[in-house]
Amino acid sequence: MQAARSTTITKQQFKAFAAAWLGWAFDGLDGFMYGLVALPFVGELLGKAPGDPETKSKAAIIQAVFLVGWALGGAVFGRFGDKLGRTKTLNITILFYACFTGLAALSGSWQQLMVFRFLAALGIGGEWAAGAALVSETLHRKHRYLGGAILQSGYMAGMIMASVATSLIAQPRMVFLVGIIPAFATLWIRKAVPEPEEWSGAKEREATPPISALFTKAIFPTTMKVLIMSAITLCGAWTVLFFSSQLVQTHPDVKGLPKAEVKSMVSNLTITYTLWNIVGNFLSAFLTRYLGFRKGFAIMLIGALFVFTYGFAHQRSLEEFRVWVIAAAFFSLGVFGAFPLYFPALFPTLLRTTGAGFCYNMGRIITAIGTLYAGMLPEPRLGFLYVGFFYIIVIILAFTMPEVKHHEDEEPAPA
Repeated sequence: MQAARSTTITKQQFKAFAAAWLGWAFDGLDGFMYGLVALPFVGELLGKAPGDPETKSKAAIIQAVFLVGWALGGAVFGRFGDKLGRTKTLNITILFYACFTGLAALSGSWQQLMVFRFLAALGIGGEWAAGAALVSETLHRKHRYLGGAILQSGYMAGMIMASVATSLIAQPRMVFLVGIIPAFATLWIRKAVPEPEEWSGAKEREATPPISALFTKAIFPTTMKVLIMSAITLCGAWTVLFFSSQLVQTHPDVKGLPKAEVKSMVSNLTITYTLWNIVGNFLSAFLTRYLGFRKGFAIMLIGALFVFTYGFAHQRSLEEFRVWVIAAAFFSLGVFGAFPLYFPALFPTLLRTTGAGFCYNMGRIITAIGTLYAGMLPEPRLGFLYVGFFYIIVIILAFTMPEVKHHEDEEPAPA
């Protein structure tokens, strides 16, 4: 089925890709907006200042719980994706996280906010695997490298939307009402996007393997490699996504500045590093296409190691930190441009969203623990520095990762 696909992108393939891209964009919107308003919103709920230690501690707890929910959602809805179908799961997860993101605006305490963020995270975590598998099974191999980078750019587009929303809406809690918008996309996806033929054909031929298949002798090495790669790179990614805004908000250079000006600084930095992140996604796609996944991953991860451990080794001016945050996003988030269509291809068809969803999202459990720890550090800069050293592990791991052939003149990826 895969080898016979036309190399021309059909209307149906475009619709499937657009649906997955929108799902990822809304992931970015609903997932990232909390990080931009965490300190002022949690401070409001506690009746304390944004820079108060309790405010920072509770904000970090909420983010950690969010990441745990994201991990559980990836595991649960990943299973749905293999049993019910990619498109159905995409619809369910988008509707799920849109509703609970909107409800976060009604939070009357930090505990309520934590619950709503946890529930929203369940849907966000499940959407990743469903969208990635949908595109992987729809696009011809010729388009997969570029397709992965474009798909990852959807998340970045959502982050930019979140940044614009937070800059335009004065009240932090009202920002979460914007998160309801993705629910309307499900109306179109349900009608326009069918299940991919590869999944439908496999579903007719065989039964869905149990989750325990991920731990069989044949698949377990891949499961562990993807899990470790996901966990550490996600730690680096969420260090940038969650703590870069706090780096600005708590920096000595902003003391005494109007809140509106500080808010504008955070928004501008976010949009800037997000755009550079997209450039990094395409560099990652280029490197893995022409050098292979092992060397491509290694180059991006070595860059992240240098930036995190040198750029944040000591206190710098706000302008210097701005440059290093952009560089951190370029490498640490850029490497994700190769993940969306790489991870699913490592697993059998009917274990694809289960495997990719489980490994990618269970890595967030480790990220959640790291977030809790980083939230207790005296300054956000140290979170960048300490996470940076873990890149040594994934640089070594990169050279053991399986190579997956996606070129149009090569054999199909394993299914």
